[in-house]
Amino acid sequence: MPGAGRAVEDEDADVAGRGRAAWAQRAGAAIAELQSQLNRIECVGLSAPDAAIAEKTRTHLRAAREAVDERGGPWARLTGAATDRAFANIHRAEVHLLRLTPESDLAWRGAVVLARARRHLAASDPRLRLLEGRLAGSGDRLEPPLRDLAVTTLLAAHAAQEEETARIRSFRNILAAAVALTGLIAILMVVWAYANPSALPPHLCAAETCPTASRPGGGDVAVVEAAGLSAAALAGAVSIRSIQGTSMPYSVPMMLILLRLPVGALAALLGIFLVNAQFIPGLTRLDSGSQIVGWAVAFGILQESVTRMVDRQGNAVLARRGAERSTGRG
Repeated sequence: MPGAGRAVEDEDADVAGRGRAAWAQRAGAAIAELQSQLNRIECVGLSAPDAAIAEKTRTHLRAAREAVDERGGPWARLTGAATDRAFANIHRAEVHLLRLTPESDLAWRGAVVLARARRHLAASDPRLRLLEGRLAGSGDRLEPPLRDLAVTTLLAAHAAQEEETARIRSFRNILAAAVALTGLIAILMVVWAYANPSALPPHLCAAETCPTASRPGGGDVAVVEAAGLSAAALAGAVSIRSIQGTSMPYSVPMMLILLRLPVGALAALLGIFLVNAQFIPGLTRLDSGSQIVGWAVAFGILQESVTRMVDRQGNAVLARRGAERSTGRG
């Protein structure tokens, strides 16, 4: 018996256990299933034209396996090149297999194509509407004359799905850039305060009292930002209840949580500046270090008013499907 965690290969080089990421595990299982369908079809026997399609199917499956096995660095994960290559080839292999499916097994494939099309195409898409109508007229059985229509509809659904995945990856990358940039700014503020305390705005402290000393310094900026970051982490934990998970290979929900941390730190620091500068109507200058820390916590929690809007956008991107597709594309 193979050891735990080891890859198990069959004669088609399909494996169980290969790939570190969850998407790679799912892709590997999909490749193995498609390969088994191709093997069965080839055992039945193929004409010369169908044999050429089968050879192209094997090429797509081989390319998908290579993409699953590919180990790229951070840039490859950002671009999603391996993921896109794996699923693009899996999708094309599915289309080829639909072309090769024997007539005796074709009837039930209509429901599969229809389910995929309804998930990723607009309800008004002419290909989807035509396929629905033709299947309804044939008792939901995919008859041989409808094969080409089913192939065209499945291609359109796959193209739409790939566009959805690309959009989600782009949004994830924007979030990652925002996390990195705001985090860098928060760190630079602390470093700058330690390197040049005299350059700090006098409004960081209350009268002659700072959170850590009588005069503002790097430690005070660090304390204020730490208070804001901790409050943002607490608010983020509470907000998890309204954040959707995703089966996509891109961690949008995780990035939505991480974004709160540097935003909370900066919100706390800038908020203290504004309060002590009497910029906010109704708020007077703070007069103790404990008040400064308390308001830093409050501003760290108030960052939710900004990041919640980002949450809504993230949930909208994850939930967006074929309803917004152009009916002329695919």
